[in-house]
Amino acid sequence: MSDRRLTSRRAALAALFAASLHLALAGKARAQDAPVAEAPARTEWSSLNAEEQKVLSKYGDNWNTLPPEQQQRLLKGTRRWLAMSPEQRDRARGRFERWQQLTPEQKDLARERWHRYRELTPDQQARVRDGYHNFKKLSPEQRRRLRERWQNATPEERQRWLERRRQLRERR
Repeated sequence: MSDRRLTSRRAALAALFAASLHLALAGKARAQDAPVAEAPARTEWSSLNAEEQKVLSKYGDNWNTLPPEQQQRLLKGTRRWLAMSPEQRDRARGRFERWQQLTPEQKDLARERWHRYRELTPDQQARVRDGYHNFKKLSPEQRRRLRERWQNATPEERQRWLERRRQLRERR
């Protein structure tokens, strides 16, 4: 596999896991909210506080003409942004910049993986997150070797490896 393709795969994988973790945590909170059957209410620009208006300033001139659903999505994101610490904002900016650098194909792959992740049970999701964190603890060289070993493995070897991992988890 070419270095360029491997690098783009790594970038897509890193973006996916960062987005997955962030969205998984947000999804837990969202799942606990009661579903709303009524249409979102329109929010007037004048009802936003100064911080919200500053974050949403590029929408200021046409805010009152936006569909209520879009206003609510933007306002929800703005409030999440304002609740973040400076470090969290820096990380979010970095994730966004990495996402913007992905090709459309990489973004599609990340979305597909995210949808597959969301279909997992909470226990399976926890195992994916644990595996990701354990992988990140490895040195760059160890991660490179592990990726290379996995990519060069036959489907049968991969299946045996996954089965051994499952058995080890069950023993714990």
